[in-house]
Amino acid sequence: MAKKILIVEDDPNISELLRMYLEKEGYTAKVANDGGEGVDQFRLFQPDLMLLDIMLPVMDGWGVLRTIRQDSQIPVIMLTAKGETSDKVFGLKQGADDYITKPFEMKEVLARVEAVLRRAGGEEPKEKSRRLVFDKLVIDLDSFELIVDGKRVETPPKEMELLFHLASSPNRVYTRNQLLDEVWGFDYFGDSRTVDVHIKRLREKLEGISEKWSLKTVWGVGYKFEVL
Repeated sequence: MAKKILIVEDDPNISELLRMYLEKEGYTAKVANDGGEGVDQFRLFQPDLMLLDIMLPVMDGWGVLRTIRQDSQIPVIMLTAKGETSDKVFGLKQGADDYITKPFEMKEVLARVEAVLRRAGGEEPKEKSRRLVFDKLVIDLDSFELIVDGKRVETPPKEMELLFHLASSPNRVYTRNQLLDEVWGFDYFGDSRTVDVHIKRLREKLEGISEKWSLKTVWGVGYKFEVL
């Protein structure tokens, strides 16, 4: 049975986009437009996970979270425009399971939803683990973490996706257009230089870490993740 996700968000553009992406991934999604409706839908819909905005009419996100925590421990991911560490710490102490700052990429939201559901024991992995391990390098697309030489390196979602895509097929050469189609997809608007910029930023994080792998340019063709 499809997992049920309640989106409590007063911006109709964001809520509709979230609903569309979640349903495309096989979830059953419902939208509540204010905090009061969010509490009502929580009781009626009985979701497996809630995506909860903080700045809401009627009742803010903190009020919604406190109310549902009186009856349930379902996973809650907070959505907010506030990015300060103090807000994140406060949210986690209030009982939130994760915290995503706007603006966000939908692929990151989907990855976090899957990860939180798995941690809660409510989601069977729909595919094999998206975690790759090489010498001094861990690329974990489930948690969107890049571990380089034992240290977590902050990496934007699209750089993570590009690196994971290349490293999933070691030594395979991808053209820029292939990478644009397979990593950026229909979300992308721009030209192929975007790939070059992302590769440059990844190299700044990875250069010289290991002699057993590297990001290689294949002149006149594209790029590959070379494993020796």
